[in-house]
Formats: sequence, structure tokens, C-alpha cells
Amino acid sequence: MTASATARRIRRAARILLFDTDDRLLLFRFTPEGRSPFWATPGGECDPGEDWADAARRELLEETGIIADPGPIIAARGNDFVTFDGESVTADERYFRIRVSAAAIDTSGHTELERRLMCEHRWFDRTELAAWHERIFPPELLDLLDRDGASGEPSA
Repeated sequence: MTASATARRIRRAARILLFDTDDRLLLFRFTPEGRSPFWATPGGECDPGEDWADAARRELLEETGIIADPGPIIAARGNDFVTFDGESVTADERYFRIRVSAAAIDTSGHTELERRLMCEHRWFDRTELAAWHERIFPPELLDLLDRDGASGEPSA
């Protein structure tokens, strides 16, 4: 097999650690057909030519109805996975932390795929994250929060 036949597309994505005033983190529950349900942060793939912050801003609005400045990138991570469409990709993710004063979420901006797969969302406190019975992505979410501070407050 040639190198080009085995190359994976790099999937650039902006992810958002969205906290409310009670230091709870918003996650969406994904229920893809043929896979176990899991929870993940808001966010998604960058559009062509879109920078990380613009993608974070757009994804936040589309997935939650919230308009907010994402601030600086606080973390980066990568992994290989298979998209819901069956494409094997290598993720190149950047994380942003945003605190909001209201916990109301508007999902009317979801795409058809998101409406099918993301039927539930909830705010998690740290204890719930540590003990949750379903998978949470990224798997190292608690380590990510520890590395950058356990709450939505910017670290010094």
C-alpha cells in the first residue's frame, strides 16, 4: 500500500469547554447508530480557511445559541478516529474555555446530523464527570481541566 493510500485527512476542530456560573461543564450526548452513546464538548470541524477562534465562535452559536468571544486557545490535542460518515481522520483539536451567566441552551441551529445524533445535553459538575456511567470525550477531559484549572476561570 502506498503512503498516499494510507494517509488520513487532518480534521481541524475547535472544541469548547463551556462553563456556567456554578462551574458546571456543558456536554452533549451523541447516540450514533451502531456505536455506544457518548458525551462530548460543543464544537466541531473548522470550515475551509476558518481559523480556530472563528470556528469556536461559529460552533458555539450553532450548537448552543450563545454568542461569545472564545478567548485564547487553552489546550491542543490530537487523536485518530472514524467520523459518523465512516471517514478515518486524524483530529487536530484546539480547546477554548468560555463562561456564561445563563445555562439556557438553544439547539435550533443544529444541522440535520446534529439533530439526529445530539438529542440530549446537560451541565455536569466535576463529581458527575468523574463518575459518569457513559463514555466522555475526550477521555482525558478531567486531566485537561486539571492542567488548565478545574473551573471556567482563566488560569494564571
